[in-house]
Amino acid sequence: MLKAVLFDLDDTLIDWSTFTDQWETLETELLGGVFEYFRAEVQPLDDFETYVRRFMENSRLSWESANGNLIAPHVGRVLMQAAADMGAPIDNLDMARVLEAYKWKAVVGVAPFPEVIDALKVLHQFGVRTGIVTNAFQPMAMRDVEIGEHGLLDYFPDCRISAADVGYLKPHPTIFQTALDCLGTKAEETVFVGDNLTADIVGAQRSGMKAVWREVHSRFNPPSAFHELVKPDATVNDLSALPAIFDEWYPGWRPVDNSGANGHEG
Repeated sequence: MLKAVLFDLDDTLIDWSTFTDQWETLETELLGGVFEYFRAEVQPLDDFETYVRRFMENSRLSWESANGNLIAPHVGRVLMQAAADMGAPIDNLDMARVLEAYKWKAVVGVAPFPEVIDALKVLHQFGVRTGIVTNAFQPMAMRDVEIGEHGLLDYFPDCRISAADVGYLKPHPTIFQTALDCLGTKAEETVFVGDNLTADIVGAQRSGMKAVWREVHSRFNPPSAFHELVKPDATVNDLSALPAIFDEWYPGWRPVDNSGANGHEG
């Protein structure tokens, strides 16, 4: 029986294809508040451009390392290390306040895919629990601000997991097991939906879940070289296709009338 569906966040629930700015520009804006916090709390840092370069380089190195060992980068540690590299004493600083100064929020021009809320409503109508598992390097508390601004938070009341908090990136089994434990479901009762063939599809399948690939291509998510090697259990371009797939995999998960139509209205 289907009991839960786990979703990746970026390019699965939230559509980043509409983001037309440069990521470096967005990041530089966020770093302004952090730089001012460090200047106020520790010995003054006098070169914002150097701080930005240190952060960008440390972030790049963290992700390069993570691609090999799957140890998740954490934006707070990268922010602190950039200041330490410039000679700032950081040992007694409160990372929570550093993250607060970063002021992550919903990005202008980025929004959930149009069908997301309706698809989530259908799942909840039939008692299916939902969760989020993201490879974000921001703690989930930061992404919660963004999810709330997008009107999605109420659809994920129990289980929202960021790799930054768990310590491991998908496809590491630890983050998937953390999500199953959070939901209180078994792998065979849970489906994973994501856009990344390696992190989402391979990782979920190795953890014993069925995996649905949301096929999305954008500048942040180019076509994968693994396309021919990875075999999702199903592929969709729109999350509204999920209920029909679940009808095949888990007969009886929702009422169906004699004509085969869905037994709910709307």
